[in-house]
Amino acid sequence: MTNRLLPHPGLSLLLVVMWVVMVSDLTFGTLFLGIVFGILVPIFTAPWWPERPPVRLVPALGYLGIVLWDIVVANFHVAAIILFKPNRDLKPAWLTIPLDLSSPEAITVFAGTISLTPGTVSSDISACGQYLLVHALHAPDPAGEITKVKARYEARLKEIFR
Repeated sequence: MTNRLLPHPGLSLLLVVMWVVMVSDLTFGTLFLGIVFGILVPIFTAPWWPERPPVRLVPALGYLGIVLWDIVVANFHVAAIILFKPNRDLKPAWLTIPLDLSSPEAITVFAGTISLTPGTVSSDISACGQYLLVHALHAPDPAGEITKVKARYEARLKEIFR
């Protein structure tokens, strides 16, 4: 019964929280409408999610903390690059990151994480799904950047989406 009412509990919770944040008002009506959306949207979209990957919550929360920290640090790093480095010193690079992830959801989170971190943006995934193309604002050592991204994010996502 619970699985039919809440086919995607994480999505339901996310929808409720995002609704309250978007409305910017924590009242009974806002919370009630958020709960209605949080229940109905996953029920109506469940047929398009036949094989959800299992997500481990504790590693996911740790991953979220790391990503938020990296976003803050990267903002300061990009600001320093823009303010203190002349344009001739920048070393932009296209990075082709080989993927060890196989789940489309995990690859989407990985690409989104890279794009959320200032200074990098995911731009494409190969047709075979084995490589992610990323542009870096300043990457003097492209191979080192690829190793860093794989170790910091992809390894953790493999643990979350096991």
